[in-house]
Amino acid sequence: MDIVNITLWSEATSFPVLTTLTLVPLITMLIVLLLPSPVLALRAGFVGAILTILLSIYLLLVFDTAQPGIQLYEQIQNLIVTYTVGVDGTSVLFIPLTAILMLVALIYTTTTRRSSDRIQIACILGYGTILIAAFSAMNALQFWFFCLLELVPVVIMTIRAGSGQNRRWVVALLLQHWGSGLLMVLAGFMLLGFGVMGTNEVLSFDWFALRHSDTELEYATLIFVLLFFGFAIRMPLFPFHAWLPILAEQGTIASAGIFLIGIKLGIYAVIRFVIPFIPETAEQWADFVMILGLIGIFYGALLALMQINIRRLLAFAVISQTGMLIIGVFDFNTYGMEGSVLLSLSFGLATAGILFSIGMIYKRMHTAYITRLGGMFDANPAIAVLFVICALSTMVMPGTPGFDGIHLLVEGTIKGHGWLVSIAILIGNVLAAALLLRAFQQIFIAEPKRFQGPFLYSPKTTSTPPSVKNEGIIATVICSLIIVVGVNTSPWLHMIDQGVSPMSELHSTTYNEQHTDTTTVLTNTKDIQDE
Repeated sequence: MDIVNITLWSEATSFPVLTTLTLVPLITMLIVLLLPSPVLALRAGFVGAILTILLSIYLLLVFDTAQPGIQLYEQIQNLIVTYTVGVDGTSVLFIPLTAILMLVALIYTTTTRRSSDRIQIACILGYGTILIAAFSAMNALQFWFFCLLELVPVVIMTIRAGSGQNRRWVVALLLQHWGSGLLMVLAGFMLLGFGVMGTNEVLSFDWFALRHSDTELEYATLIFVLLFFGFAIRMPLFPFHAWLPILAEQGTIASAGIFLIGIKLGIYAVIRFVIPFIPETAEQWADFVMILGLIGIFYGALLALMQINIRRLLAFAVISQTGMLIIGVFDFNTYGMEGSVLLSLSFGLATAGILFSIGMIYKRMHTAYITRLGGMFDANPAIAVLFVICALSTMVMPGTPGFDGIHLLVEGTIKGHGWLVSIAILIGNVLAAALLLRAFQQIFIAEPKRFQGPFLYSPKTTSTPPSVKNEGIIATVICSLIIVVGVNTSPWLHMIDQGVSPMSELHSTTYNEQHTDTTTVLTNTKDIQDE
């Protein structure tokens, strides 16, 4: 078993960055709840979100891509509670993305009637806190606890601000699915913790203790089944996806951005808490997981093509994307894992942008049915540009982060599972492109299906309302991120490679492949493009 290096936070910074990143939105949430004025509460929320973004940028600056292992490590241990946090390449980029989407979600609330709802603002900040804490957790039970806490803001926001008529039924369905997944994960962690505990050891759920243990697990297969299928509900992976289209249709858009990053928590959990602990068992299940992924790719894409509700369409597109991502993880090589992590980030940002644009459309038209929409491009250019740029990113077009991500994933899949699986992934991506382009054409280009005058803002006839200006800010922030990152993905891939390369080396004896630098693959890709 390889030994993972640890770099303490005191060796890189003058204060514990990860704990501070978690506390800032948490303290801001408490302040928001205590302030008597909704206006002051919203301003406090913006201050906390902006401060969180600045801290996350500082996190990226102090993160050393040349230093292997876990960085900015913190641990507080007593007789009752153990608090352990740290980051590596697989988790560090999810934290600033969470912070950015937290701010965008707050800006979105100003375009709705919920801008004066302190509970809504507090839930967005609390959700950001939970995700940052989960992505930095280096203790299995600590990670599970934050996954459990994630239910709180999702349930509150769905009940208070959901757009459907059956919100309580949706919450019950969500609790049923997430609750069963959380129970499976808890049982898996318990079996894992007790399984690695030897006669001279104490029970520990610390990530390093579980990873570095040489104990042969008696129930390794059962542990894998509990952990993987528990996290599969969270991703969601076919056939554990039933809750997502319903929640997307009846839930609130205000939390959608950071919620989509929360969905990627399932993929991250498999990389962090399944493959490093039971690598041999994970390899034995690789073919089965690949079959589930392939079914999910085509099932999600075909069901998306059949939807007339744009929210359900996007939910099934996410299910299709999850099939691609899980195949890349179970390629067990650097290319596949890097591609999955980069695509998780890219899909999370782009899908959040599409959902925000859908929310703005719903605010104007009071419908999410594609058959009732049309001709919205001229009157709503910012929403149209946001939708199309995010759709192109989801379609992994050149110039977007997903392009390099899909290339790496396909390269890894060729090495791990062969050409046929790689071709299937590309076909699934073409189907995703078809459904998003069709949706864009029907919503923004096609002739309107009904009279839309009272709901559309026309710059030729009216002054620009503040809410419309904020919609432009949302479009500018998300589109700028997609374009800037897509033009030069090398710095981000270097960060991801820092965490993924040691993981893939665990399986080098099985796959007998030699790791090469990712930048070489990207250079070859660009050379082929130029030709």
